Amino acid sequence: MKSTQAHYQQITNSCKELFINKMKDYGSAWRILRLPSLTDQIFIKAQRIRSIQDLEEQKIAEGQVSEFIGIINYSIMALIQLELGVAEQPDLDAPKATELYEKHLNQTFKLMMDKNHDYGEAWREMRVSSLTDLILQKLLRVKQIEDNHGKTIVSEGIDANYQDMINYAVFALIHLDS
Repeated sequence: MKSTQAHYQQITNSCKELFINKMKDYGSAWRILRLPSLTDQIFIKAQRIRSIQDLEEQKIAEGQVSEFIGIINYSIMALIQLELGVAEQPDLDAPKATELYEKHLNQTFKLMMDKNHDYGEAWREMRVSSLTDLILQKLLRVKQIEDNHGKTIVSEGIDANYQDMINYAVFALIHLDS
C-alpha cells in the first residue's frame, strides 16, 4: 500500500495536469465566476457522484473519478478567487495560475498531513459514499456562509471548507484507486 503522502501527490499531480491543460484550452475564463457559482459547480459534481452511488444505471459514461477531480479543481479555483477576488475578464496566464494552484494545493496538503496525524488516518476506514456525504455537507455549510455574506460566529470560514472538500475528494480517489 502506498503512503498517504505518495498517493495524495500522485492524485493531485494528475488533477493539476488537467487544470493546466484546461488553462491551455480555455485560458482563465473561470476567473469571472463568483464564489457561489463555483460552489454550485462543486455541488452539481457532488450530487452527480451521489446519484451514481445510489443508482444502478448511469447514462453518461464519465464516472465518479472525473467528478471527484472536478471537485478538487473547482475548489482550488474557489480558493484562488477568495485570495484574488473575482475578475471582470480572464486575467491570469498559465504560469501564474499554476503558481496559485500549487500554493493552495500545498496549503491544503499541509492541512491534510496535520489532520491525518491527529486523526490517525481514520479516513481509510470510511466509505466513499460517506466522503461524498461529507463533501455535500461542507457545500451546504459554504452556501449558508455565502448567504451570510461570508460572516461566521464560531465556525471556520469558507476557505477551510473548500480545503476539507479537496482532502475528502482525494481520499475518495485513493479509495477508488485501491
